[in-house]
Amino acid sequence: MNVLIVDDDVVDREHIKRTLRKSAQNCHFVETESVNEGLEAFRLASFDVVLLDYRMPQRDGIELLLELKSEKNGNSVAIIMLSNSEEEALALECIKAGAQDFLLKVEVTASKLNRAILQAQVRFELEQKLFNSYKLVKNIAEHDTLTGLDNRYAFEEALKLRVAKNTRFQESIALLLFDLDHFKYVNDTHGHDTGDELLRQVAKKISKCLRENEIFARIGGDEFAIILSNTFDAYLINNVARRILNSLTATFHIKGIEIGVSASIGIAIYPDNTVNPDELFKFADIAMYRAKKLGRNQICYFESEMQRQFLHRYKIEHALVDGIVNNQFRLHYQPVFSANERELIGFEALIRWFVDDTLLMPDEFIGIAEESGAILTIGRWVIEQAIHQLSIWQQVSNQNISMSINLSAKQLVDEKLLTCIERSLAKYNVSAENIEFELTETTLLESNDAVIMMMNAIRELGSKIALDDFGTGFSSVSHLQDFPIDTVKIDKSLLLASSEDKTVRLIKGLSYMLHSLDLAIVAEGVETEESLKLCQSINVDRIQGYLLSKPLEVHAIDERFFRQ
Repeated sequence: MNVLIVDDDVVDREHIKRTLRKSAQNCHFVETESVNEGLEAFRLASFDVVLLDYRMPQRDGIELLLELKSEKNGNSVAIIMLSNSEEEALALECIKAGAQDFLLKVEVTASKLNRAILQAQVRFELEQKLFNSYKLVKNIAEHDTLTGLDNRYAFEEALKLRVAKNTRFQESIALLLFDLDHFKYVNDTHGHDTGDELLRQVAKKISKCLRENEIFARIGGDEFAIILSNTFDAYLINNVARRILNSLTATFHIKGIEIGVSASIGIAIYPDNTVNPDELFKFADIAMYRAKKLGRNQICYFESEMQRQFLHRYKIEHALVDGIVNNQFRLHYQPVFSANERELIGFEALIRWFVDDTLLMPDEFIGIAEESGAILTIGRWVIEQAIHQLSIWQQVSNQNISMSINLSAKQLVDEKLLTCIERSLAKYNVSAENIEFELTETTLLESNDAVIMMMNAIRELGSKIALDDFGTGFSSVSHLQDFPIDTVKIDKSLLLASSEDKTVRLIKGLSYMLHSLDLAIVAEGVETEESLKLCQSINVDRIQGYLLSKPLEVHAIDERFFRQ
């Protein structure tokens, strides 16, 4: 057994050695007279136990005890404090500082000292087991099991520490938040196992873009965060962010599948944007959200205007919850006419929101409603209200008019959607054939098997599916083949550009193709006689637009079309 004795009294040191030799132990002793000598000896050799005198000149044993514990191997040795003082407070102080035991020098006998050493070693081993268990639990609690990166808890704690440190040293911090664009599509299409492997590979790639002192964490789902410390110029920050985006340009190969991925990065700077770590996190999140809105796969720095926009969005999101309860939503209806005869044949239901004496158009709240999930409740309300109103107009006019209702991507995966449609049709005695549901190309781009199943289920009821905004995307033609579509609505942007010969030829070609596929054609945004004549010349089936009528409230519709 290797024993380090640190005691300025040579008599006490000799007494300890003789006492230990009386026990049947093979002991090797190293003696020192001061704290500094004891610390140097500890660094040069490995010991099983340290016997440390409490009271020594210049520096006491507590100081050495604390320094030993701070050494690299300081937690691998049992330490017993020795003293001539019987004060219980002193013994407690030594134990709190990390000693395994405390003995009075006057009570040191062979059996007591040997027992104390054995007990100290056993106690030390138990402490080590507890400490190792703690480290294991701490590691599990602070690390993401999928990627091995820090998790959200560890990251937030690290951010607080960095901010506190940098407050003292006046250094800057950049916080980068990013998530993978369209990651849900990967999970839905290829399964969660593939999605998990993609996250692991992404984490490895991005780790190679960072320095050792930069903190990288997965904070949830497909969302990651990075802390860049001591960042004095925007070039460095932007360089790191650009390396991240560039690292994701190469295709990932997972289980024989090639997967492309990109990321949207939001950046907030301490102390430029805020000195509060929670706000820094929030601002980076706002900037990331902005990057997504701008088209994804890009970098966006937080600006104060974003905060104003965020608060506006937050206000709308929370007001939506009460919108239906407080009867704030209204439906306006835009008449739809036959192209040649200009006869009324139906309506398109368009939602409006009256809140705080202000009229909000769909562009101002529908996107927020989709992201928050409120669109499901609003959408069901629209379906029932539109079908109910159609039943009233069919009765008063005795006409077989139709109703077009817009559906979002979120609604198409709503398990209650089909039930809502069926219940409303039965409740108001309206034929499914008189209802057409409109989908945008963006909705189809984000579709999956569940969406296609819902589209087919709607058609099986007898209702029709219309593709809205046709001509604004790049893959519209393929959608005509891949999805169950009955009607195509030509976007008004094509009509507005119809003065150009090339555009006219394009519209005529589209019309010929659509008719050959037995698809009905609706022209929206017909605002001039020239546009109307073009629609008639290419045999468009239906038209709608301000030339014939703007969207109207129910009472205005009644006055114009159904006055008895």
